[in-house]
Amino acid sequence: MCSTLKKVKPSHRTENISYAIRDIVEVAKRRQQAGGDLLYLNIGDPLMFDFKTPRHLIEATYHAMLDQHTGYSASEGIPEAIKVIKDNAIEKGMTPYEVLVTTGASEAIDFALSALVNKGENVLVPSPGYPLYNALLSRLIGEARPYSLDEDNNWEPDIDHIESQIDKKTRAIVIINPNNPTGAVYREHTLRKILELAKSHNLVILSDEIYEKLILNGQSHISIASLDPEIPVVTFNGLSKCYLAPGFRLGWAIITGAPELVEDYTEAMKKLARARLCASHPKQFAIPKALNGNQDHVAHTIKKLTSRRDLTVERLNAIPGISCQKPNGAFYAFPRLEVDVDDKEFVKDLIRETGVVVVHGSGFGSLPRSPHFRLVFLPPEDILNKAYDRIDAYMKRHFRS
Repeated sequence: MCSTLKKVKPSHRTENISYAIRDIVEVAKRRQQAGGDLLYLNIGDPLMFDFKTPRHLIEATYHAMLDQHTGYSASEGIPEAIKVIKDNAIEKGMTPYEVLVTTGASEAIDFALSALVNKGENVLVPSPGYPLYNALLSRLIGEARPYSLDEDNNWEPDIDHIESQIDKKTRAIVIINPNNPTGAVYREHTLRKILELAKSHNLVILSDEIYEKLILNGQSHISIASLDPEIPVVTFNGLSKCYLAPGFRLGWAIITGAPELVEDYTEAMKKLARARLCASHPKQFAIPKALNGNQDHVAHTIKKLTSRRDLTVERLNAIPGISCQKPNGAFYAFPRLEVDVDDKEFVKDLIRETGVVVVHGSGFGSLPRSPHFRLVFLPPEDILNKAYDRIDAYMKRHFRS
């Protein structure tokens, strides 16, 4: 090796970035390499199990390719996709100012945070919540400031705690509705309280609604932007979950609010969109077919998920040392460990000993203090039952008292 070369040092902004959902896979790989089997309950990809991308989305993409829509598109997205997203938002009671089509909802979230947050500023994020927000804020050298979700109130946001976390450097409040990892679906009363806080403290609301159609208790999903046309809100959505097309990597951001309040912020997001050129051009033609096309897959998906959710809650609550709130949306459960244990070590040991791959609750934020883990109830019931049998046996072996 040349003695004049020095080891490449990564930037400081990457030091606190972690992604528990994927990081835990390394433990699983070691069990697999040793010859053990694995039951994956860790990643929210419906296509890993018995769900299929609707054919009309695939055909729309295929025909777009045949029609030579294979160059760059406009940075904000193709007009056909933008129109149908706007029309769909209006049907929900929203007043869209602008729409940006992005490479997955993740890129929309990245644009919204990057265009808003300066070094040293903070954004309030739900805890437990999706860890991407924490990772992106770490990269921006901002602060992801956690606020509590109340487990005793169906995991709804703790409004008093949100208010106590706001200071002069706070820029936004993130809500995830339905929530990942708890499956909570927020009531209108709660959403209006959050709007009041945003208005009184001049904050932007970033509303992640990627699971909006996957409601498992019959209640209606409410987009927070539909409740007030003046307050700046960026709503994130996409094809990955409700439309069973995670590999398409297509999402969007809907910016709402009084034009004079959001115009500069929107232009900053559009600058970021122009800098990366565009989302996948041919796949954008799937968006009109998804939003305006046949929706039968949604009912089929909800039917399967409701049955698997009910099985999950029943089985987990029957295991000594575990309790589980019933999730009302998405496809996650967030069981509580009623034993004295470190949740990350619990998950690692569970994987090594049983092959059941779940994610430690602390990977979704520093709150709550009690140990939890997240599991995905996407697999068929025979796989879920096998996994719950193994968890049951594990708990009885290690926590008999």
